Amino acid sequence: MRRCSVVAIFNWPPMARCQLVLLLLLCIAGAVLASGADGRKPIGVYELKKGNFSVKVTNLGAILMSVVLPDSKGNLADVVLGKTPSPNTLTILLTSDQWPAASRNGYPGAGSSSTAKSTTCTETTAGNTLHSGGRQFVKSIWEVKEYVCGGDSPYITLYHYSFDGEQGFPGAVDVYVTYRLSSPYTLGVHMNATALDKATPVNLLSHTYWNLGGHGSGDVLGHTLKLFASRHLVLDKELLPSSGRVEPVAGTPLDFRTPTPIGARIRQASGGQVVGYDANFIVDGEGMRPVAVARDGASGRALELWANQATVQVYTANWLNNTKGKDGKVYNQYAGFTLETMGYVDAVNHPEFPSQTLRPGQKYKHDMVLKFSF
Repeated sequence: MRRCSVVAIFNWPPMARCQLVLLLLLCIAGAVLASGADGRKPIGVYELKKGNFSVKVTNLGAILMSVVLPDSKGNLADVVLGKTPSPNTLTILLTSDQWPAASRNGYPGAGSSSTAKSTTCTETTAGNTLHSGGRQFVKSIWEVKEYVCGGDSPYITLYHYSFDGEQGFPGAVDVYVTYRLSSPYTLGVHMNATALDKATPVNLLSHTYWNLGGHGSGDVLGHTLKLFASRHLVLDKELLPSSGRVEPVAGTPLDFRTPTPIGARIRQASGGQVVGYDANFIVDGEGMRPVAVARDGASGRALELWANQATVQVYTANWLNNTKGKDGKVYNQYAGFTLETMGYVDAVNHPEFPSQTLRPGQKYKHDMVLKFSF
């Protein structure tokens, strides 16, 4: 089993360090190491590669930085939107709302505080806890527990200790995220958490922005999307399930039960304060099951998502506007889409929803499998 080396650069002069970072990010193999924001842990970029299929991950926020695979003609492209590292540091890697394991409670929770079995957790954003606010998991430097960059099933496992009171949530939690490649063109994302000493809500998610034509190739309105979801959670203007209502998608712009272009009814969709999708769907069935199939006709690339979570949030990058991305690309509205599987939104404030609260010693398990084809 081949282990992967890391190049240390944190003692180099700033200009030389910057040039080397940008150069190494273009290389096929290896990992880049920079000094950690907390002065203790290193920040790295780690590549997993299997033939002409590769991904890059950073332990800053456990972020999925890129997914490179061929199209129907064999042309390689990166299908994940992102941001080039800033000139002097690796601490700004992606658009501010893009991460795979956002926080203990990845989606908004209503109110200035919420409770987990009478244990109050004070939250830090005005009105709700979008991705939990405050010291988000995405701003934390995760520990690399294992890293195997090649072989039949390359993988990386990252660990974060969330202390009692972090982001205002009660109790300490051990959190692990594993990214693993397998054949053919399959990426597994496995998120696990254990509550150590107090009851606390946990609802991890992946917030990767996809464009199967290649990041920066334009909008995704022509992508077709099929969702294995016949119901949706009714969200208010703040994108919260304040009414607790679940309604059928039939006869609405949210009906993707058969493959439908994302742009076909997007003008009738309400994604908060702008036009676009930002909707939560109840996935049909239970356990590990199909969630969505997205396809780009121009490139021939398709993404099939399986997961074991109750809901999926579909978002169409409604707020991107002349946003500078990686490789000199510019992202505008609808430049990507997300498929964020998770438990019920704001379950801590809705006893009618399945609970997302872990008891001490209880384990949370979130598995996603993304199968690419072309």
